[in-house]
Amino acid sequence: MPNLKDLKNRIASVKSTRKITKAMQMVAAAKLRRAQDAAEMARPYAEKMEAVMSGLARAVGDSEGAPRLLAGNGKSDVHLLVVMTAERGLCGGFNSSIVKLARTRIHELLRDGKTVKILTVGKKGREQLKRDHADKFVGHVDLSEVKRLGYADASGIATDILGRFDAGEFDVATIFFNRFQSVISQIPTATQVIPAQFDTAEDAGEETGPLYEYEPSEEAVLEDLLPRGVATQIFTALLENAASEQGARMSAMDNATRNAGDMIERLTIEYNRSRQAVITNELIEIISGAEAL
Repeated sequence: MPNLKDLKNRIASVKSTRKITKAMQMVAAAKLRRAQDAAEMARPYAEKMEAVMSGLARAVGDSEGAPRLLAGNGKSDVHLLVVMTAERGLCGGFNSSIVKLARTRIHELLRDGKTVKILTVGKKGREQLKRDHADKFVGHVDLSEVKRLGYADASGIATDILGRFDAGEFDVATIFFNRFQSVISQIPTATQVIPAQFDTAEDAGEETGPLYEYEPSEEAVLEDLLPRGVATQIFTALLENAASEQGARMSAMDNATRNAGDMIERLTIEYNRSRQAVITNELIEIISGAEAL
């Protein structure tokens, strides 16, 4: 049985930890509100952008003038996986769920004889993936100094990816992130951004919106919109990730605070029992000594 001093020190240590986890929970809750608002405000723009490009893509079809970002380069041998995770931990399974989805895709591609390249955004994903796939890393984006995500951050990542595609470094690019649903639910998501993929007419249903005529041509407009579409998808993914991270951290710190409270109760009970046992032994010794006299 541990002595009273050890139990008292352990109770004090757990109480200090509980104060930290409670503070982190409150900070995450405050950040979550801003991050959730930003993610929800970005969704309508991203959806409208995708709808416009989807209509243009259907109009262009498989014509010879179709942009390379839509038609691809005719191959799918080299895949670039852009794995977006957090810069910090203590957020439950947020980072692990994204990495798990990426690992599954890596194994599928390698099994099919494809070449895999990995671009990481956020150091937590890089730390987990480098154990088995360090040889596949081609770049890393550090956002640890970014206090508030902006479109410029996504544009920089998109420019890097588009530059690699123009240089022929890969054939297909896919981004991995967590889509925010609620504080307790974040959905690991993989979205192919190059070549661009849109819902077909059969998937989206019959087109009921107005028909537009584009000047100079659908191909020219789509050629200009597709790079912006890649940046918009990356920006949306970053915002969804930011909201998901804070939601996961808030939930994880709440659970940690509750667990610390339960541990304090158990240790307090054990401390009181040990203290009572010490007092009882001392009384027995006193009584025994008095009787001996």
